Amino acid sequence: MSAATGRVEHRVLLTEDPAEFLVLAEAHLAADPVLTTVVSTVTHRALAEVREGRPAPSYPRWWAVVRDPAGGVAGVAMRTAPFAPYPLFVLPMPDAAAVALAGALRERGEEVRGVNGALPAVHALAGELARLQGRTAEVWEHTRLFELGELVEPAPVAGRLRVAGPDDVEVCLAWFRAFFDDAAEQAGRSEDEEREEYVTREDMLERCAAGRVWLWEDGGEAVHMTGFSQPSFGVARVGPVYTPKRHRGRGYASAAVAAVSRMLRDQGARVCLFTDQANPTSNRIYQALGYRPVVDMANLRIR
Repeated sequence: MSAATGRVEHRVLLTEDPAEFLVLAEAHLAADPVLTTVVSTVTHRALAEVREGRPAPSYPRWWAVVRDPAGGVAGVAMRTAPFAPYPLFVLPMPDAAAVALAGALRERGEEVRGVNGALPAVHALAGELARLQGRTAEVWEHTRLFELGELVEPAPVAGRLRVAGPDDVEVCLAWFRAFFDDAAEQAGRSEDEEREEYVTREDMLERCAAGRVWLWEDGGEAVHMTGFSQPSFGVARVGPVYTPKRHRGRGYASAAVAAVSRMLRDQGARVCLFTDQANPTSNRIYQALGYRPVVDMANLRIR
């Protein structure tokens, strides 16, 4: 075990080994695979990288399991984001477990400036971390996790969906990187996280080679991109979904997301996605396609 710290009521187990984390938390993650989709997909991807012999990243990468007094899993969290301020991601847990996790991170000298995850646990964790650091926590972004119910087909639009190939890597890479800035702009925020290298060219090559990036093409021109994650515990997560400004308002996003969602569903996966609650357009589009809310989340900054 890489680390075992915490308070009397709860015990925090922290590890940098994704395989070790899965031994501890796999049953917990698999019990609600839609809710835990981000932790599951990130962990399985990290495990694949370890098995391929890739070196550990330069940014913080670890996972934590919080056990309750009876020894059960009260909650899990991870710090794996490859962009500053390297925020934590936390799944639902009791306030006492969140306080214990904050205390454990304080004991190991971990400076945390951002926390993302499920409500209300994210508030409890960020609030306690801020208190321990003599700072304040404030909400920067509200998000919502949706799962596809019965797919509602959108109105037909011009063009067709096709998988992105090697010749599309550069445009897909540019659109992946533009997605964060444009999403923040649409929500009325300024994007201040350093996400430029969040997706590298090597990563994009792998995504395209695996068939996880799809383009809507109209008149021979790529006008929209929809990606999705490798399924974990039978759940695939759609995103990012990006249409350049000059092509918006024509139904491309609805058509592409519906087609990709149908494809994943036909392959036997449950399908989910995240929306920014401050963006009414995306929320309206996805709900019209049959996506239904699962849980509200928030991204908090500690300043």
